[in-house]
Amino acid sequence: MSDTPSSLPAIRRLSYAVGHFLNDLCASMWFTYLLVFYHSVLGFQNTYAGVLLLVGQVADAICTPLIGYESDRTPGCGNYGKRKTWHLVGTLSVLLSFAFIFNQCLGCSTDTPQWASLTYFVPFIIIFQFGWAATQISHLSLIPELVTCEHAKVELTAYRYAFTVIANITVYAVAYLLFHVQAGGDDDPLSDALGPADVKIFKNLALIVLGIGAVFCIFFHLGTTESRPEGGEEEQEEGERRPLLRRPRTVSSLLQWKCWLQQPSFYQVALLYMSTRLIVNLSQTYISMYLINTLGLPKKFIATIPLVMYLSGFLSSFIMKPLSKLIGKCLTYFVGLLLIMAFSYWVLLDDTMGQRVYGAAVLLGAGSATILVISLAMTAELIADQTQSGAFVYGAMSFTDKLANGVAVMIIQALHPCHTALCCPACVWFYHYIMVIVTGGVAVIATLALCSIIIWPIRIRPRGLPVKPEDEARIN
Repeated sequence: MSDTPSSLPAIRRLSYAVGHFLNDLCASMWFTYLLVFYHSVLGFQNTYAGVLLLVGQVADAICTPLIGYESDRTPGCGNYGKRKTWHLVGTLSVLLSFAFIFNQCLGCSTDTPQWASLTYFVPFIIIFQFGWAATQISHLSLIPELVTCEHAKVELTAYRYAFTVIANITVYAVAYLLFHVQAGGDDDPLSDALGPADVKIFKNLALIVLGIGAVFCIFFHLGTTESRPEGGEEEQEEGERRPLLRRPRTVSSLLQWKCWLQQPSFYQVALLYMSTRLIVNLSQTYISMYLINTLGLPKKFIATIPLVMYLSGFLSSFIMKPLSKLIGKCLTYFVGLLLIMAFSYWVLLDDTMGQRVYGAAVLLGAGSATILVISLAMTAELIADQTQSGAFVYGAMSFTDKLANGVAVMIIQALHPCHTALCCPACVWFYHYIMVIVTGGVAVIATLALCSIIIWPIRIRPRGLPVKPEDEARIN
């Protein structure tokens, strides 16, 4: 047995929590501003902008299970630890590629065909998504290795999400400042509309994001110590500590990646996690379009409204642990779904929301934070002590999430009534109903997944088959 503690000192919780900060900063820009940047700033057609996001999501979906599998089976670099080694590889990939995504095509001009520009951005997006996946999977896989107590896992996940919210707040605060500085020196009444002049804002925002994220990654690698279960641990047992007869382990106590595919709870949690990510990511992706095209608000609102969403999410993350202790994870998740559904109903009935959008943003932010934290805690509960294949589980969950998000965005972009950078009156109702469907509609699917977990709780069904010694050695 490993000596994994049930809780961690505050400094180690903090150093772990900031390990995903760079990813969170980049993800905030990716989901909130990618479509806006390529469609409204660079002037790409809706379908081309959707293709770029789809390429990124598919690349991420393919990378996550593969990285999860390799992360479980590779020993890492020297004594550094396999999770931290993959985290470092992912971080370097993100730092080297992300700045090119939110910038103009180098060497392109106004006469360059859009398909050529699209081809230019694809390699950078693939490298970025590989790095993002490597960082995410390795970071998530550390949770069940650092702590064993279920409430400690919820607490660590909540800390992690609190910094996710801080990352999003940072992005939107910096974006607001950049828009404000630009507006301060521009008397043009059309400056409230996004256009080619805003390329510099997004480029500077991306560079600032990378600089801040790199600092926090250094803190993570210096402050987090990865436990390294070695085969030699059992050889170190002396005297009475070593049993006379070693009992063979079964797949119920040591699961390979293939065994997870035979576990019903694996699919229950995967559906819940996918639905959760669809709500969070699609609402984040289309909130900017909804604010600009449906509500007709100035472009600074694509920074202030997401900022309000994540401030409310940040505050709600602090009550996650006591609330889950009081009423359980399932009911806590249901409370988050109720907030999401309340937002959806508000948007559906109030098509001229105006400044009331701030109140709706609070509901969406608090609800999204709640369901995301609890879905991650349920994933950690599913893995439990199966840390030898934990990265594969997180990778598989992320696979469903990324693929579903990419396909959903591509379908939405293909159904878009406009095919140019300028929106038509049909956009007003299009984004209105998109916000209703991606929140309230998907929340219904998440409710069904939650009901299945309430009826059939998360647990590993024992199979009772002995694990071959060579398989156990390979897994460890």
